[in-house]
Amino acid sequence: MPLSFKSESHGNVAFGFFNIDSDMLLLDHYFFFADAFCANISAIAESENKNEYKISWQAYYIENPKDIGDLMGAIHGLRYTGFIGEVYRMYPFPVKPEDFKQKPEGHRNRKIVENIIQKYSEIIDIPLIYIKGQNVTIGPYRFNNYSFHELIKYVWKGGYPGWKDETRPDYVHNLGMKINENHNDLFEDLSFYF
Repeated sequence: MPLSFKSESHGNVAFGFFNIDSDMLLLDHYFFFADAFCANISAIAESENKNEYKISWQAYYIENPKDIGDLMGAIHGLRYTGFIGEVYRMYPFPVKPEDFKQKPEGHRNRKIVENIIQKYSEIIDIPLIYIKGQNVTIGPYRFNNYSFHELIKYVWKGGYPGWKDETRPDYVHNLGMKINENHNDLFEDLSFYF
């Protein structure tokens, strides 16, 4: 389930997994797959240039909130509107609360989720920019180091409610290793235990 994270540019913004059967993340009106997020953060950790890093990757952008849908309505099986509603029609919220865990094999449903989101969104390039001593930018959103770390830790944990059987996908495991091996100020005070 997405949580609220503090940005320097837009106040609190929603970020996170929105369906346990998908590996897609949302950041307010932007949607992208978790492996792309992790690969781009890993690229910063691996970069020779410790002072600045800029990259761009593709995301799905949904301008109209009605086209995004009603997450709580979909979770409770009451309103299946917009993109999120269609995903929940295909992959409903589990009946048993103990089954509410983020599935590490969510990538298996990627094609289905991509086909759904393409009806509601446009594909755009979003930047990821790190400049030493400044905020980290993802698309139009700026995060201080603490909030940026919180986004990374959220994905590491499997969001809320956590990874099923505490099993992380390889791309998340790799992200933790790259950050642990890094000597970049951006990742100071951030480490992961396996």
